[in-house]
Amino acid sequence: MSSALVVVGYALRESLRRRVFLVVLVLTAGFLGLYWLGAREAFDDTSGFATGVENVVDTRAFTGATIFGMAMFATLFLGIVLVIFLTLSVVRGDAERGLLQPLVVRPLGRSTLLLARWGGATAVSSLYVLVVYFAALLITKSAGDWTPDHVVGPALALTGGVAAVAALSLLGSVYLSTTANGIAIFMLFGAGLTAGLLGSIGNALENDTLEDVAAVASWALPFEALYQAGLHALISETTGLTGVILQLGPFGVANGASNAIVPWTLVYVGLVLGAAVWAFGRRDL
Repeated sequence: MSSALVVVGYALRESLRRRVFLVVLVLTAGFLGLYWLGAREAFDDTSGFATGVENVVDTRAFTGATIFGMAMFATLFLGIVLVIFLTLSVVRGDAERGLLQPLVVRPLGRSTLLLARWGGATAVSSLYVLVVYFAALLITKSAGDWTPDHVVGPALALTGGVAAVAALSLLGSVYLSTTANGIAIFMLFGAGLTAGLLGSIGNALENDTLEDVAAVASWALPFEALYQAGLHALISETTGLTGVILQLGPFGVANGASNAIVPWTLVYVGLVLGAAVWAFGRRDL
């Protein structure tokens, strides 16, 4: 345990030296400032849209769910940015700079280093995601007096997505250079979210092909399924025309993820980390 904590501390100090946290802090402050302004204006401008027909469309719920869905996407994106920066050069990048070799001598070992780096990156990024998520929630509540149907589930879904991407980034760092690994993980992230959007479109159009593509992507890249499940939980108890419209929007999803997605994510992360440890053990430094 003490060896793992040493590795985590080393990783955090290296990130501070490279000003990773400064970049993320600036991006986060900019996002929350813009979100506060956008949320206030959105609730003000839509407050009179359904005058006389309040029982048809709940404009407060419609506006709140739409902008908070956007906030969830931004929160996940910023969390992914942070976790990629913390893991993209763990193996090959650090080895090329001569930083890795002194750390993998016994009794520390390669597997301890790799798992400690995953645990540290996941913990830091998950905490960051939770802070931003609840900050956006408070802004939404203050601006429009709206809260999602479920609060905790979507937050945990985002942390699960971050953990899965951290594992993929570690595996990529064994084979790819720092730049190539960062590009590859970002492209996987984009591909997963695109597949999820296609699935929502396919569900609305009753297109089996698009739904099948999304289903395969949700198992191959479970962070996408967790994100979709989180979006669904925001409005799972919203009924009537408001619920239908929100489900068809770009930040809504008609169906929640399979009940097996959480245990599958745990298995998936374990398999990816196992593959990373195995590959790292066979690699010449």
